[in-house]
Amino acid sequence: MQLDFAARELTVKLVYYGPALSGKTTNLQALHQASDTESSGRLMTLETKDDRTLFFDLLPLTFKGTGGLSVRLKVFTVPGQVIHASTRRLVVQGADGVAFIADSQENETQHNAESFMDLKENLKANGLLLKQMPLIIQFNKRDLRNIRSDEEIAKLAAQGREPVYLAVATRGEGVVESFIGLLHLTMSHLDAEHDLTGKFGISTQGLLEEVNQKLGMRKPVSEVLSAAVGGALDVLRPVEDEG
Repeated sequence: MQLDFAARELTVKLVYYGPALSGKTTNLQALHQASDTESSGRLMTLETKDDRTLFFDLLPLTFKGTGGLSVRLKVFTVPGQVIHASTRRLVVQGADGVAFIADSQENETQHNAESFMDLKENLKANGLLLKQMPLIIQFNKRDLRNIRSDEEIAKLAAQGREPVYLAVATRGEGVVESFIGLLHLTMSHLDAEHDLTGKFGISTQGLLEEVNQKLGMRKPVSEVLSAAVGGALDVLRPVEDEG
């Protein structure tokens, strides 16, 4: 979190993490498309040889606290390819919240687990602890064959504490729900640590309602948040390790 008193602006950094081709970029593209033109900045992509690091600035939000403070949300993805480990470590620096985008295909279970451990190590390298980081997990590509079933994910999700969302990012399904869930956890955490409500009049609920509206959701925030399946640290274990 960065607070610029001169600009009367609070900046929150959210990072989308996960294995290569799990749908991180597609999530951000869908978010950008869903947001109204007044709220959304440019969708910027930094091309690498084998993958992309995508930067999306959701700006400016018209939501202001009673103290007149604006909230800027900066959303990043990281390149999933193994060779870009140093880039991932750099991007998660200063993250306020993380969305882990997992691939639902059964043959990607090991890659999900490896990427999750990579996230843990890269957070640690930046002085951050996974257990203290606001985190949601999204299982993308629910429209494909040979995926881990809804029942399997729900059963495993019940064992963890992170909210789990199901998505088909190519169709925009579950994308906004995942983002609102991440924003809810992140702002609640920041409010508990820095008293954003008391000091700056920034209401988590008010911000969620504003963002929910600007992303075109007709459902109330409470209903959007209820789309979560459950918690999920254990969902990311390789299949052979479950039991």
